[in-house]
Amino acid sequence: MKWFKLSLIPIVFFVTTIAALIFVAPFLNDFNNKDELKLTGLTGHVTIQRDEHGMAYIHAENLGDLLMAQGFVTAQDRLFQMQLTRLAAQGRICELAGRAAKDFDVRMRTIGLHRIAVKHAGLLDDQTRQFFQRYVDGINGFIECCPGDLPLEFKLAGIRAEKWTVADSLGVLYYMGYSTSANLASEITAQMLLETVGYKKTCTLMPVNINPDDPLDTGDLSIPSQERLSSSTTGINNLLAYTSDRKLRAGSNNWAISPARSASGSAIVAGDPHLDSRTLPGVWYPVGLIAPGIRAVGVQIPGIPGMTIGRTDHIALSVTNNYGDMVDLYVETPDPENPDNYLEGDKSIPFVQIKETLKIKDKTAPRGFLTEPITIRATRRGPVVSSIFPALKTHKLISLRFAPAESMDPSIGLCHILTVKTAQELAGALKQVSILCLNWVFADNSGNIGHQASGRIPIRHNQDGIFPFPVKDASDNWHGWIPREEMPGTINPEKNWVGTCNQKTIPHDFPYYYSSYFAPSYRYRRLQKLMAPSRKQTANDMWRHQRDTKNVMAEKIAPIMAKALMDHDDTANMGKRIAAWDLRDDPDKVAPAIFQTVYHFFAILVFQDELGKEKTTDLLGNWYFWQERLEQFILDRSCPWFDNILTPDKTESPGDLFHLAAIKAAAMLTQTLGNDPEKWQWGRLHTLELVNPIRRKGLGKTLLGTGPMPIGGSGETLYRGLYDFNIPFAVTHCASLRMVVDLADRDKILAVLPGGVTERTFTPHQRDQVEAYMSGEQQYWWFSDRAIDEHQTSKYVLNP
Repeated sequence: MKWFKLSLIPIVFFVTTIAALIFVAPFLNDFNNKDELKLTGLTGHVTIQRDEHGMAYIHAENLGDLLMAQGFVTAQDRLFQMQLTRLAAQGRICELAGRAAKDFDVRMRTIGLHRIAVKHAGLLDDQTRQFFQRYVDGINGFIECCPGDLPLEFKLAGIRAEKWTVADSLGVLYYMGYSTSANLASEITAQMLLETVGYKKTCTLMPVNINPDDPLDTGDLSIPSQERLSSSTTGINNLLAYTSDRKLRAGSNNWAISPARSASGSAIVAGDPHLDSRTLPGVWYPVGLIAPGIRAVGVQIPGIPGMTIGRTDHIALSVTNNYGDMVDLYVETPDPENPDNYLEGDKSIPFVQIKETLKIKDKTAPRGFLTEPITIRATRRGPVVSSIFPALKTHKLISLRFAPAESMDPSIGLCHILTVKTAQELAGALKQVSILCLNWVFADNSGNIGHQASGRIPIRHNQDGIFPFPVKDASDNWHGWIPREEMPGTINPEKNWVGTCNQKTIPHDFPYYYSSYFAPSYRYRRLQKLMAPSRKQTANDMWRHQRDTKNVMAEKIAPIMAKALMDHDDTANMGKRIAAWDLRDDPDKVAPAIFQTVYHFFAILVFQDELGKEKTTDLLGNWYFWQERLEQFILDRSCPWFDNILTPDKTESPGDLFHLAAIKAAAMLTQTLGNDPEKWQWGRLHTLELVNPIRRKGLGKTLLGTGPMPIGGSGETLYRGLYDFNIPFAVTHCASLRMVVDLADRDKILAVLPGGVTERTFTPHQRDQVEAYMSGEQQYWWFSDRAIDEHQTSKYVLNP
């Protein structure tokens, strides 16, 4: 009996704790959304309605008040997330995470995104500055007027809410721009290959960048001459350490169909940007913005005003990454006679010296923080990055050049999205967005559809941004910018649809070097097939397309793999499963688990004998560099990379490597999922886990997050489920939002987030969309006044 009573104690404690979390905790982390509040700076009354998901719909009397209220409600829901983003952009994560974040902070301070943002803030024209300032005033208004409503996460993390500036918002934009400048990874990978296997063999493995809409495009890059490369640099093959903590594998899908293809008779726009959305409540913040002449419902990155993805009364739009090359590395020459200088030919130039101070959280320090000064050196091209990475075992001096730091426009086209009325006007506004290299797909109420690439891409006189550039004199290899009117784009193409999946969109005869980093064409080729039927399509069709799991890469590779496996008794059953597969990466199927696992080990076997384990890991971690090239190797069945140089008495074929890979795959699947192949379902390997920012590891992580959830798709499917090649198969990048806009529907927009509207832990709207996101259930944003009123769950007023 005594034992029974003692055993009840932990049970009662557990039940009490759960009950407290369910019934009490939400009230500890909520905000006032029912009363009238005063907000200094407003010129009129603002009404805020919230729907069943907690999404705010703002009704204001003018644009300035609308933006101020947007800043206010964003702070209500996402102020802690905004603070974390700002700390990252400014290189201040040490203040939260301590010395463990020092390397990251030093990198961000060196790159200097905050310094760039501060400079740009001083160059804005009056209209743009006011656009940002009113939003910032709303954020600060919440911090000042509602100190009791600040998210509980600030107390749990031990940091305070700080006021915002226009430079902070611009810093978020620059952080986005830099984080999506993925060509840098290819530049470093190419240099590693050059120094490891030489010029001739490096040329065989350079990326295949194919524009599927251009039948004359071979996908081959123009490679610099061996003489140019051999005279450039040696000893920097460890530069890959530079990208080890950069999340560059973002991708997306977006497309639009014209009224000629639409069952509703109006254009339809669909978009699902793929980002690392594993931290609740997700990347995007949804909001409705309504004022005289303005009705917009969509999402924005918290900390930035306006709308990036969504619809207005006149247009609808979505984005993907276009991967324009905005970053170059330079090999500099230090002055041997003066360590404070570098050389351009015979000219010795002093480094710019930038002093910064890190503030590092430390419980042993008198006030909880230590300070540590750092000195950043910069050349005329940009900051010196080689010395800040301990893993860079090189005597070379490497600087980094970031195009947006040199192309600051006083106007930022994002400010005009709320007010443009036609597809043509929108395309013109988007050409002004120099900070972000994005593919915008859009439509208007008149039935026009279009695509426009944004960003400022330098014109390189040598037509090359593939390898680090050696500085030999004072000449500049950048000669202006690709003219805005020549950036990729189209209005009303003859095929009556337009779309992008991060694939190459420039034609084979584009007159400028644009990038050496694009997504493989698999997702876009699948989109082409889904757009091919002559029947008119609906918004529901588009919603289903976003969850399409057909693997176009496997169409050609799977039959070859299956035959190779069926030629051997020990892998024949695996081969038969692949041969009978419908090529859909569905979570309940065994074949995709076998295919993906075999292909994983196959890629390692192809390269590891010549590159070694570490460099193979570096190469294969950069999916876009090698994936479509390896497919070509397999289809040609003849490639010097297949033969294992460690077995000189044998010449290996692709079939030999597939067989060896299958043996390794079977061992892995057995160890992970058990001896029964019937239980090797893809969804047991391929999972998505959402975590709470205040509890990413350890006890309570699953309670505050979701735990691993089976998910379909892969990196090759429209239903994206990309994982780190070297840490298979947990998903890192997936749809951070799914949205479909039928411009004929004036009441609602199909849309779902992977988490929820608010970041506030314990409250229901932090993760109340997870189930619908995973299952494909349709969810909505409301557009008309009638629909907003019908779904209102709370209403409050902001007064001047």
